[in-house]
Amino acid sequence: MEKNVFEEMANRYDSEERVELAKVVVGAVRPELKECESKSLIDYGSGTGLVSLELSELVDSVLLVDSSKQMLEVAGAKISQRGITNATVLHSDFTGETPELEADIVLMSLVLLHIPDTRGILQELYNVLNEGGKLIIVDFDKNEEIYHPKVHNGFVHEELKKTLSDVGFKSIEIKTFHHRERVFMNQDASMFISSSFK
Repeated sequence: MEKNVFEEMANRYDSEERVELAKVVVGAVRPELKECESKSLIDYGSGTGLVSLELSELVDSVLLVDSSKQMLEVAGAKISQRGITNATVLHSDFTGETPELEADIVLMSLVLLHIPDTRGILQELYNVLNEGGKLIIVDFDKNEEIYHPKVHNGFVHEELKKTLSDVGFKSIEIKTFHHRERVFMNQDASMFISSSFK
C-alpha cells in the first residue's frame, strides 16, 4: 500500500480530538511506566497506536493488539515510518479467544467501555500478565447522562475496584485526572486512571 493511502486511513481514525485526547492519556500513563525499560507492554485495543507508540521508548517492547485490521495497518505504517524498532502489532480479540501471550504490563485506554463483559476481559488480561505484572486502565467516570446500547456509560471507581479485586488484582488505585467538555458521546466527562497488580 502506498504511503498516502495509510495517511488517509490515519486521518480518518486519528481525528484532531482523538490526537488531543491521546496526548492527555499519554501524560497520565507516562509516570506509571517509570523504571520499566526492561518490561514488555501490551496495548489492548490499541487502535492506531496513538497512545502506546508515544510510550514505546519507556519499555523494552510494545505489542499493539486490536480487533480492527485496518487500524493495525495504520499502526504498522507509523511504526515503520518512525523507525520504532521495539513495537509490533497483533490482530486479536481477547473477548473471543484466549490469548497465548505474556506481558509485564497491559494498558487499556478507552477500551473497557466498549466491552460488555467487564469481568471477563479483566480475567483474560489478568491471565496474560506475568506474576507481579501491572494493569493500567484509562477510561471515563460514570456519566448518567449517557445512554448507548453498546457502550458502558463509564465506571464507578468502587465498583471497578471490586471487580478487579474479585478477578485477583491487588494494590488497586483509581483516580480521576482529567475533565473535558463534550468528549464522551458529546457530553462533558471526566477520565480516570487505574493501576493494579497481579
